Amino acid sequence: MATNARDRLLQAAEDLFYAEGIHAVGLERLLAVSGVGRASLYRHFSGKDELVTAVLQRRDEHWRAWLEARVEAHGGGPLAVFDALAEGAEEEGFHGCAFINAMAETGDPGSEVHRLAAAHKRGVTAYVHGLLTRAGHPRADELADEFALLMDGAIVTSMRERGGEPARRARRMAERLMA
Repeated sequence: MATNARDRLLQAAEDLFYAEGIHAVGLERLLAVSGVGRASLYRHFSGKDELVTAVLQRRDEHWRAWLEARVEAHGGGPLAVFDALAEGAEEEGFHGCAFINAMAETGDPGSEVHRLAAAHKRGVTAYVHGLLTRAGHPRADELADEFALLMDGAIVTSMRERGGEPARRARRMAERLMA
């Protein structure tokens, strides 16, 4: 459990924003859940927008580290990204992609939220590109973008269907793309 006020705020905000949405969570609720006082919040963040930015930056780090670890656990090949996504979609508390959700809530393509979400998606695509390149696939550039599209679609569909089957279907599609 996070011990300092900043860490408690970030953890509570990450959990609440992911489960309920950024706009649905007010500062009073965040303070109550984190156990942090208002003065402490403003010592660490100028306001909710800065907190949202910090949460998304932290989420990017944590999620990409999780993806890399789970891909390794599933054999380390490019198709293992879909195995990882299926696993993640079957976890209790799965609410899709925090970055897709944040972009949908914000709706402003010029916002900091959109910029951070786009950077996250570029980072994930670059990671997939690296997997494809290491696997010796001659169309790594093209396939990385296609895999990223399949990954996003699988995540969103998993929210609707409540489980990992969409990621397994996306894996089969990706196998055909690689052939």
